[in-house]
Amino acid sequence: MLRDPSAIISRKEKRDNYVLLGLRTPRIARQAQPGQFLMVKVNDQPYPLLRRPFSIHERGKDTVEILFTKAGTGTAILAEKNEGETLDILGPLGKGFTFKKSLKGRTVLLVGGGRGIAPLYFLAQELRVRRIRPIIFYGGRTSADLPILEKFHKQRFDLFVSTDDGSLGFKGLASALLQAELIRGRSRPAHIYACGPEPMMRAVAALADARGIPAQFSLESIMGCGIGACWGCVRRIRKGDQGEWAKICEEGPVFRGSEIVWEEEVS
Repeated sequence: MLRDPSAIISRKEKRDNYVLLGLRTPRIARQAQPGQFLMVKVNDQPYPLLRRPFSIHERGKDTVEILFTKAGTGTAILAEKNEGETLDILGPLGKGFTFKKSLKGRTVLLVGGGRGIAPLYFLAQELRVRRIRPIIFYGGRTSADLPILEKFHKQRFDLFVSTDDGSLGFKGLASALLQAELIRGRSRPAHIYACGPEPMMRAVAALADARGIPAQFSLESIMGCGIGACWGCVRRIRKGDQGEWAKICEEGPVFRGSEIVWEEEVS
């Protein structure tokens, strides 16, 4: 983990409720891997006190990008930052996605819902470099919840789109679109990677398990410190035959589907 107290905002884009910030931070950029995250101090004031976690959305030679929605006080403050300003950040943090050499030349599926798409763009780029073919399933409540759709198109990624209201693409959840494509069975994916709302990921996990497809999931959580000190982001994770509390920030945020105890299992 590194600290950059003066990462320069080198790029800013806004679309509806979504904000993308590019940060010039060479040392962190060199170490960043898909699925890892940053802890960002949104201002120099006493409130809000805690840093906010953000998945790394894209990496350049000297930069990283984050993509987020204005969901509370911290993100609202961050959304008002402008190019040329600086941020105090920690990163890269957590354990990201993994890829076996055996995936080379094979097809994998990436399933992202809403802001959960953020780390999957970085992942898709890395998979392509490793000669693994990613197919993206991108879902949102409406077409306005697909802010990086054009980025995928420009990079010519294979893409399936869904919206809850049917305003663009398949009408329904990304997990329902995934199920429909798996039933068609044109090809069997070698792996599934997913990030998004809990119900979506739980449904994807069930689909993967029923077909014996290995899967990895990036879990979201409110985090106090991001480095495993506060125990504020725990989740039930299977270790052997037992379910134990694990810190998402330190042991994750990416876990294998077979490891995760989903909410319905403990309700």
